Amino acid sequence: VLLFLDLHTDFHLDICATCHEHATCSKIGGMSVCMCKYGFVGNGRTHCIDKDECQFGTSVVCGNHTSCHNTPGGFYCICLEGYRATNNNKTFIPNDGTFCTDIDECEVSSRCRHGGRCVNTRGSYECYCMDGYLPKGGPEPFHPTRDATSCTEIDCGTPPEIPGGYIIGNYTSRLGSQIHYACKEGFFSDSEDTVSSCTAVGTWEYPKLNCQEIIIEINEVSVFNNTCVRWQINPGRINSKIEYVIYIKGQRLDPLESGHEETVNLTTESRTPEVCLDLNQGTNYTVNISTAPPRRSVPAVIELQTAGDDLLEDDGIFNISIFNEVCLKLNRHSRKVGSEQVYQFKVLGRRQYLNNFYHATSFNFTTREQTAVVCLDLYPATDYTVNVTLLGSPERPSVQTAVTTAPAGRWGCLSVHIWGQRWYQKGFAQEMVFNITASSQTPETCLDLSPGTNYSVSIQALSSELPVVISLTTQITEPPLPEVDFFTVHGGPLPRLRLNKATEKNGPISSYQVLVLPLALQSTFACDSEEAASFFSKASEASGYVTAEVLAKDIPDDAMEISIGDRLYYGKYYNAPLKTGHDYCIILRITSEWDEMNTACKNHKHVSVVTVLLFEVLFLPQYLAIYPSLVTLAYYLLLNAL
Repeated sequence: VLLFLDLHTDFHLDICATCHEHATCSKIGGMSVCMCKYGFVGNGRTHCIDKDECQFGTSVVCGNHTSCHNTPGGFYCICLEGYRATNNNKTFIPNDGTFCTDIDECEVSSRCRHGGRCVNTRGSYECYCMDGYLPKGGPEPFHPTRDATSCTEIDCGTPPEIPGGYIIGNYTSRLGSQIHYACKEGFFSDSEDTVSSCTAVGTWEYPKLNCQEIIIEINEVSVFNNTCVRWQINPGRINSKIEYVIYIKGQRLDPLESGHEETVNLTTESRTPEVCLDLNQGTNYTVNISTAPPRRSVPAVIELQTAGDDLLEDDGIFNISIFNEVCLKLNRHSRKVGSEQVYQFKVLGRRQYLNNFYHATSFNFTTREQTAVVCLDLYPATDYTVNVTLLGSPERPSVQTAVTTAPAGRWGCLSVHIWGQRWYQKGFAQEMVFNITASSQTPETCLDLSPGTNYSVSIQALSSELPVVISLTTQITEPPLPEVDFFTVHGGPLPRLRLNKATEKNGPISSYQVLVLPLALQSTFACDSEEAASFFSKASEASGYVTAEVLAKDIPDDAMEISIGDRLYYGKYYNAPLKTGHDYCIILRITSEWDEMNTACKNHKHVSVVTVLLFEVLFLPQYLAIYPSLVTLAYYLLLNAL
């Protein structure tokens, strides 16, 4: 027995000594047994191999949204990106109930950068642009750590231009901003849609405003009841009331008596308007009829003479005198002013050196004038006998005279009556009446006319019954130099300028423009250039830009102030802030546009911007030497930071 125990004891010691390094020796039923440790499998003596717990599947071993990592004799779990363990540790063993839950990345502010909106997803997140912003550099949704997309604030930029229209007031180009349009003077639109809005896609809605030019034709002007005038107009597309301006100018037959000048306004819907005027007796009148702005029309002119109740009846006595080679002057002895008489002219011409040559003509001539000039259409080198008879008189008095024409050329006497008016200046009127005599078959004359004016020119051969009337418009010329004042700014952020309304001398003033130029370009800038870049154009930094445009009609009679760089839109131009450390030349330009002609005139201000927070204005007379032709009209100011 002792031997057995010893042997048994020796056997037990040998079994435990032979256990694998990853095994433990356990006593079962009185016997020693080698068993592999937890996480290993084998016979415990010769081999204990690691058991891969992850082979059963990550979701089975660790749960959802995890990764399983095997280790010698064990394993551990890690949550995937975008998830975290509920025990708040990086690794875990799920036997304690730990699992992976989604991380809400959107809890971190500014996750999607400026203008971005964060949307949490399972295990991640997506970025979208907020209302008022658009994606730039890539599509949305985007991820800021891997995508180049960013959100920029919506800016619709320069609004659309409407032919014949303009923008009312100031505006911004941000989302939801609205621009109100209106037709310019002389234009109208059937559509009432005058608003353009900045949309969420960064573009302006195009308004349905359709501005069309209004030109009203005034025809068939006639006089009735001695002092009343009636005319007709073309209906066109006008369905509303029209305001007319009737300008009357009267001259008494007695030069010592004062004349009569008056403007009468008439508003009516009638297509055959009429007005009775309060006229003086025994006076020659010229009546000019036109439409009031914004309507446009070619002025119609008619002449009339009022009768005098205290004048005697016409005695029918007259005589004829030679005015020039082809014109006769008819002198009436009537004591009744304005009485109308008809005279019959019979003209017979012969040439002594041609036996079979005869030139005979006759016509009736009607006049109210005391002294009338009648020019005859005669052949050269001819002896004429002119017999003039007063018709409508029982006595039929007659006068005869002889006229011999010069041997060369055909002569003519023309009466010219010119009437000028400006639709943009109600008080402006220009009238000229004169006669010309010419030997040419195509006579011509030069007229002293004002710029930017509509003229009606009536040309009548004094031997004819009806005149020829033509309408013409003179071109506009350079507008007057603008007057502008700069204010001294102490402690204010922006320099201000004050626009003074200019007088429309050489044509209608359309707009006032404020231009910002690099200082180096002040001597090379072409003021009359029609195209001007906006701040958003690619060349604005190098060649300057228009920072504001104000229509002439929107400037009050006193003045208007504009702050340079106030970030508002003036017309279609953005008034951008001036950059620190740059030198600028500020130019104020007046533009005149009429019948596709554009002229401009400017004034200069020299601005040196060191900081946009504080300015002081100083007068520098030495800069006047740069533009010697404008010495008396322009001055320069330097804005320096204190």
